[in-house]
Amino acid sequence: MTIALTGATGFVGQAVLDEAARRGIAVKALTRRQQQPREGVEWVRGDLHDAKALRQLVTGCDAVLHVAGVVNAPDKAGFIAGNVEGTANVIAAAKAAGVVRLTCVSSLSAREPQLSDYGQSKRGAEKLVEASSLDWTIIRPPAIYGPRDTEMFELFRAARLGIIPMPPAGRASVIHVDDLARLLLDCTPGAGEGWSGAIFEPDDGRAGGWPHGELARAIGAAMGKQVRAPAMPVGLLRFAASMDKLFRGNRAKLTQDRVSYMVHPDWASLPDKAVPAELWQPRIDTPEGLRATAEWYRQQGWI
Repeated sequence: MTIALTGATGFVGQAVLDEAARRGIAVKALTRRQQQPREGVEWVRGDLHDAKALRQLVTGCDAVLHVAGVVNAPDKAGFIAGNVEGTANVIAAAKAAGVVRLTCVSSLSAREPQLSDYGQSKRGAEKLVEASSLDWTIIRPPAIYGPRDTEMFELFRAARLGIIPMPPAGRASVIHVDDLARLLLDCTPGAGEGWSGAIFEPDDGRAGGWPHGELARAIGAAMGKQVRAPAMPVGLLRFAASMDKLFRGNRAKLTQDRVSYMVHPDWASLPDKAVPAELWQPRIDTPEGLRATAEWYRQQGWI
């Protein structure tokens, strides 16, 4: 089997490449920059708006795993270009090459598209996948953590100071990137009953997700710290986003759009969209996964 992979150089994509190597699965991987040779991987230079590169990427493949997407953009147009138009281009390339199997990585934010431009763009991408004639599966991961992650890393770094500011009271599910990679490679070639035409919201197996404060304390414990986890008022988060924009411009991580979905109280994966246990189950216990992630950050000199 050969899989076409977008987003191969990102956090999730790198974990997918590692898991594919363990399974002996060949991968054709899209990249915008020159990459070092890697056994079992054929790098294809281009991006989601390069029709020629996408044709080269999917030709000769048995399935497409679409991981690439935009999580931060300066405006709505940036999200549409990266998430909606990019997905449309992947679908078109797959159809032209006669590849019928597609796994698309979305986001829990697609469940509440009215909250943010990001969520709206991810739901827009889902609609394109659903309307295609392909044999598809959509995966909506919750918060993803693990080695190489730069998003939840900020919480680990804050834990060193004994305080992890969190959004207003609510709950969220999480998943280790290695468990997600296993799921993606389980379902990508898995056309048929159980996978086809399904939208799944995987997690670490903790029913109802993690209350924000409890998750912060678990991260603190992984760092060997007892931490406080104050719930930040919406107004303060919006002020912080304004400051991030002022100092980092289009490179800001805490954007107004991100605040809009951060403050939603329920980002727990829905039980009725859980992956059936006979198809996949998480293996990594979150407290242990957090400890291993913290150790990886230390070894890399990040913290």
